[in-house]
Amino acid sequence: MRQTIIEYLTDLFDLFYPNVCVACSGKLMSGEEVLCFKCESELPQSEHWNNPENTLMKRFWGRVDVQGAATLFQFQKGENVQQLLHQLKYRGRKDVGDYLGKMFGHLLKQENSVIKNIDLIVPVPLHWKKLKKRGYNQCDPFAEALSTTLNIPWSSTALERVHENVSQTGINRFDRYGNVAHIFSVADATQLKGKHILLVDDVVTTGATAEACLQTILSVENTKVSFAAIAVALR
Repeated sequence: MRQTIIEYLTDLFDLFYPNVCVACSGKLMSGEEVLCFKCESELPQSEHWNNPENTLMKRFWGRVDVQGAATLFQFQKGENVQQLLHQLKYRGRKDVGDYLGKMFGHLLKQENSVIKNIDLIVPVPLHWKKLKKRGYNQCDPFAEALSTTLNIPWSSTALERVHENVSQTGINRFDRYGNVAHIFSVADATQLKGKHILLVDDVVTTGATAEACLQTILSVENTKVSFAAIAVALR
């Protein structure tokens, strides 16, 4: 009887406050989480994770020595991936980062993954002013879910953003590199020294921010770096 009452109250609650798909706003069915199965199946996966010469790797060639690089999705304005990132970044939906981190983590566990032998996962840090305003770093739940799925530790304290750069939106490709130069610093070198670090971010456009952060990590003795992100913007 008690279980019946609980199920009735749950159904009543769902009637007025439905748990909806982040992409299409349709009500989520049993077994669905964050996205309905239809929207999840339509997400544009990048297929980077098992391709050592993927387009993201090529962006780093000649600029920063990465062991591996991959994103989960391709990004285009107006598509479902943009909606997911918006919810994660501006609407407090940490569950989106957790959901995507677990999804990507299961892919990166495969034998032919381009990202392997990682010692520590580190999210790209936010400047303290933006962190205070937003309440959390949108990369943290993604990094934490990757950590759980891959059974690799993660840290949000190894790096810091020491300068608050202006928004990258609307800045051309070449100016973006100047905009992010010298904005990152090593906060705790002991966490990084002698390790293979997986840097994670939400979205990659030119790769300027990622490059600046990766070079900061490589300034620590005997480090190696790889990079993963939720999405990469199509050129």
